[in-house]
Amino acid sequence: MTPLVCFYFQVHQPYRLRDLRITEIGKDGGKDYFDHTKNRAVFRKVAEKCYLPANRLMLSLLDKYPDFAISYSLSGVFLDQCEEYGEDVLESFRQLAATGRVEFLAETYYHSLSSIQDTEEFCEQVTLHIRKIEDLFGVTPRIFRNTELIYSNELAQTVRLMGFAGILGEGADHLLQGRSSNLPYMPPQFRLARSKEMLIARHRPLPKRSENIAVLLKNFRLSDDVAFRFSDKSWVGFPLKAETFTDWLLGGGGHSVNLFMDYETFGEHQWEDTGIFEFLRSLPEIWQQRGVKCATPSQVIDAWQQNKKPVYDAHSLISWADTERDISAWQGNQIQVAAMQALYALGPLVKATGNPDLIRTWRRLQTSDHFYYMCTKYWNDGDVHKYFSPYDSPYEAYRRFSHAICDLKTRVEEPKKKHRLTKKTSAHHS
Repeated sequence: MTPLVCFYFQVHQPYRLRDLRITEIGKDGGKDYFDHTKNRAVFRKVAEKCYLPANRLMLSLLDKYPDFAISYSLSGVFLDQCEEYGEDVLESFRQLAATGRVEFLAETYYHSLSSIQDTEEFCEQVTLHIRKIEDLFGVTPRIFRNTELIYSNELAQTVRLMGFAGILGEGADHLLQGRSSNLPYMPPQFRLARSKEMLIARHRPLPKRSENIAVLLKNFRLSDDVAFRFSDKSWVGFPLKAETFTDWLLGGGGHSVNLFMDYETFGEHQWEDTGIFEFLRSLPEIWQQRGVKCATPSQVIDAWQQNKKPVYDAHSLISWADTERDISAWQGNQIQVAAMQALYALGPLVKATGNPDLIRTWRRLQTSDHFYYMCTKYWNDGDVHKYFSPYDSPYEAYRRFSHAICDLKTRVEEPKKKHRLTKKTSAHHS
């Protein structure tokens, strides 16, 4: 049987931090933590190099090839920036949605690490993201893709209770133990703590499902051949031709080959002059000739005819990142851990203010990129981290983040101080 091809793309841009000076903390001038000039410039650069030309190409391929289908996970902060800096980009995604052959996945609105820190905040962000997708594209996501493909057995069951039919994960070799990533899996069946189940029930964004959830695993070797190795002249597979890639794809067999990558692969990480757009343009023609059909994640799950799925057992957290495939890219050193603890410790105080601007600011600081920029890994993994960071060093990333946290703390504690001062003054006069 010829496997299906599941093309999924992550589309995300963070709000990068401005250089908030220590002398600004607690002052009126320190209330905006984000470098809007830089954020707009980066967004427009990537829009012209990737989003707009890639969307035009995808639209033409969907129009020309009836067996072609694609899927996107658009972070909420990316969609916010579309509304601020790129209505043309947003309109191009609406045109893709109108084809009926594009699936939009759910994720945390702020591309956050809330799944490993705060279940209630996680549920709230996922609900916000679902509503945003519904408002913009008129569809309700059925499949969940967590930030950075972070996954575990417990998370899969959490997402199942939230009402999702499927979740995406990394096809990690140490968990597959020789098995193929080209099959749908399921997590081990077990019950979460009663208190957690009740919390999820209060914040469930979708109708409850009783059956187990399907897990679709990224074929990271084939995905990385395109996303990372395509233009590497020292790679044994260079130059990568669509015919060769199709041979590799079919050689693995299975139910579906899940190709998951950043959308910025096309035109930004792999520049147009590498031939990446021509490579993408030629794939559906070859696939049509060889009987290969594309499917969205929902279609892949619906097409599985077997009564049972094999079990994918992830006791600890895994992700897409680095050689370890764990969460050390975001929580692997002391400054990352300290930054995360300080941020989430402010959560109850921020929410207690009821101030939507403060809550939005706090949530934008949750975006995983801020912690990725603080990574101090070296060698091959370190090179990747340095490539993506807008700052000179991990310590500069931490300095900017910690200044923003300090200022935010003064802002949420200020009303309490004023309240105590008022009570003290009133007591003195009485």
